[in-house]
Amino acid sequence: MFQNLLHYPFAPGIEAFTTRRDSVLPYPVIQGHQVHGTEVAIISRPGITREELEGYDAFITDLPGVAIGVRTADCVPILLYDPRNRVIAAIHSGWKGTVQKVAAKTIGILETRFKTAPEDLLAVIGPSIGPESFQVGEEVVTCFKDAGFPLPLVWSFHGTGDGSPMSGGHHIDLWQANRWILQECGLRDENIRNPEIDTYTDPSFYSARREGIACGRNINAIKIWE
Repeated sequence: MFQNLLHYPFAPGIEAFTTRRDSVLPYPVIQGHQVHGTEVAIISRPGITREELEGYDAFITDLPGVAIGVRTADCVPILLYDPRNRVIAAIHSGWKGTVQKVAAKTIGILETRFKTAPEDLLAVIGPSIGPESFQVGEEVVTCFKDAGFPLPLVWSFHGTGDGSPMSGGHHIDLWQANRWILQECGLRDENIRNPEIDTYTDPSFYSARREGIACGRNINAIKIWE
């Protein structure tokens, strides 16, 4: 139902939300067929289909009345709004997309195509797997190190653990990793919001790690009202 939407108070004239489990979308949302990559689509007409957006993980539009969104179930959704030029973006940034800095690529396109100044951008990092739940192997830690991320900020080692799921071992903080990317691009820290909702521990959101890859998906959407 509509009351199951987690709304973000971006700015007047902007609606942004994440669906909870079994929510119903209040209107159509343009989405792509995501592949954990860095391709960015500029949505220049309403009604474009998911089939036309094969292989895209981020979306930008300045069309009023057109909602764009990304599907997640532990991966990090990032929603952006440029209030000066009235442009929005929705980004799917799982750990692979984070390592590849898909958010930075999206912001670069906003700068070149829409004259966005990063310091003007407002951002939300939506519900996604939290640092205490994202246990990874050493090879994932190496990917972040090789990509230039500051390891003391994004990595921690929890020892042998207590035998419970996700305890012990290496952990990556995708929230901090994506906040760092946004800040490196020029966003102001005070303009980056994160409700810090861990999809793995909050059963009101879908979690592929908790439920399996075939589980449902949370829709993270943003729209400029006409």
